[in-house]
Amino acid sequence: MKIQPLSDRVLLKWVEAENVTKSGIFIPENSNKERPYMYEVVAVWPWKEIDWKIVRIDVKPWDRVISWQYSWDDIEIDKMKYKIVWADYILAKIDE
Repeated sequence: MKIQPLSDRVLLKWVEAENVTKSGIFIPENSNKERPYMYEVVAVWPWKEIDWKIVRIDVKPWDRVISWQYSWDDIEIDKMKYKIVWADYILAKIDE
């Protein structure tokens, strides 16, 4: 099934977070549930309109991004969990 978000929305897939830091410190599952989370961009509408001008959205499929856990809508398709957010809800793009 192919999903194409509309307007200036982005479809994200949650990326499993590490439970142990690089230095070996264990991070409990219940620690700070309000923190931002890492996601992978699955699909994106390529532009948005700002003040009557078309502006390109700076993420593309396969990019890793950071967004708040409780932002916008969670959906489930074929037993996979996704999130649809406004492009403005993406806090950062991760370059690895």
